[in-house]
Amino acid sequence: MASTRLRGYTDAMLIRAMHCVIGGLLAVTVGCATTSVVPESLEPQIDKALTFSQILASPDSYRGKIVVWGGEVLTAKAMKGGTQLEVLQLPLDDEQGPVTDRMESKGRFLALQKEFLDPATMTDGTRVTIVGEITGASVEKMDEADYRFPTLEVKHLHRWDPRLVDGNPAPGPWWGLFGGVGFGTGGGTRSGGGIRIGF
Repeated sequence: MASTRLRGYTDAMLIRAMHCVIGGLLAVTVGCATTSVVPESLEPQIDKALTFSQILASPDSYRGKIVVWGGEVLTAKAMKGGTQLEVLQLPLDDEQGPVTDRMESKGRFLALQKEFLDPATMTDGTRVTIVGEITGASVEKMDEADYRFPTLEVKHLHRWDPRLVDGNPAPGPWWGLFGGVGFGTGGGTRSGGGIRIGF
């Protein structure tokens, strides 16, 4: 009788705990869905009508314009004026993260981060979304050819932490839910549950 009552009590505790966990998970999900990678203070300044292709064709014509570009870091190097990132441009998805298909790229750009940024933290393939001000263009070598890079001064840089989706890194949060019940030889029960969330 006592063990049956204990088992019913612990099972009820597990169900109640799982309800709390699911409620917390829903709250976290809603919170993540409403978070933007672009600061509210910069949002009104962004010229959303400009495309990367337009600026690539005539960078000097758009000096001073604020844009949001995404892509993958190809190189990062420290310079006198800050850290320069060479970025393979990629279109942004609905979460303002760069898409994973490199074939969708329209070219490359250079972004200068004036605040300290250790190049070692921006390894090749790091996915970024950058709010920046167009500063013109810079002609530099790409392999053996000259290439004209549109240039940005970084106003805000968002670095996407990778997670696995179909075996490939992609932006976004992840979570896991687990629980279990065990029965001992003496008639007692043990139960537990938990949640793991990462960003």
